[in-house]
Amino acid sequence: MNEERRRTIVREIELWQKNKLLPDQYCDFLLNLYKTDDEEIRRPSSGWAGRAVSVAISASGKQWLLAFGIFSVVCLVILYFSVFHPVLQTALALFAVVLLLYFGLKRRRQSEPVGLALIGLGMLTLLGAGIAMLVLHGLDTPAWTALFLTGCGLFWIVFGIAARFPVLHYIGWLAIFLVYAMMLARGGEHPEWYEVQLFWLPASFVFGWFCWFVHRWSKHSSAVLFAASATLWFMPELYAAILMDQPAWIQLALIVKIAVGGGIIFALRRQWTVWVA
Repeated sequence: MNEERRRTIVREIELWQKNKLLPDQYCDFLLNLYKTDDEEIRRPSSGWAGRAVSVAISASGKQWLLAFGIFSVVCLVILYFSVFHPVLQTALALFAVVLLLYFGLKRRRQSEPVGLALIGLGMLTLLGAGIAMLVLHGLDTPAWTALFLTGCGLFWIVFGIAARFPVLHYIGWLAIFLVYAMMLARGGEHPEWYEVQLFWLPASFVFGWFCWFVHRWSKHSSAVLFAASATLWFMPELYAAILMDQPAWIQLALIVKIAVGGGIIFALRRQWTVWVA
């Protein structure tokens, strides 16, 4: 057989093996037929490291140049971000966030972990860039910070529901809870133990009711609301521990809440398991 033709056939079989067009054992059999003894039969590496090495080896010079160019531009933007005009800062931040979310949603169809990682990176970029801009322009006051976190929380909730990303949906509610805690802390006075409970427990029951109400349309959202309700159940103790210098009633309240909460979950196990699963 002509040497050039044999090498073409070998490259074609390796391409089939790389793209999973044929099972590995069939490709290995065909490679044994067409490869010579001094040629090594290489199976494409699996896993993140193997794929990265495979991409790096197969990349052309233009692709390497493009990658280094993009990396250099990103580094320059990060280094000189503080000297840009606020409008340009906002535009760059939004462009980066939208780009990461777009590629995250697109990549998620092929690889769930990679897609979710890109979406998470986009949300972290939104949070980090927003806080950085507040600090740079002297707007890192409680009011502006609360407003920004509220906007981020609402966006995370909506995006988490639309993209079926329960973790992001839950983090959005945590951001809203944080803003609520900040508003309570600005009062300046230390409330009584029963007042702290009243600040949070009614919201826990409201979220529990929403968990039941929503489960007919979305199990994912219902599970997130159930987790948010459980979080609010223990928020009085967390609020007191962080913002009230750990008053003496925390330990007793926590034990009682665990016992009562466990009893409620056990008694209603036939109901809430249907809501979330």
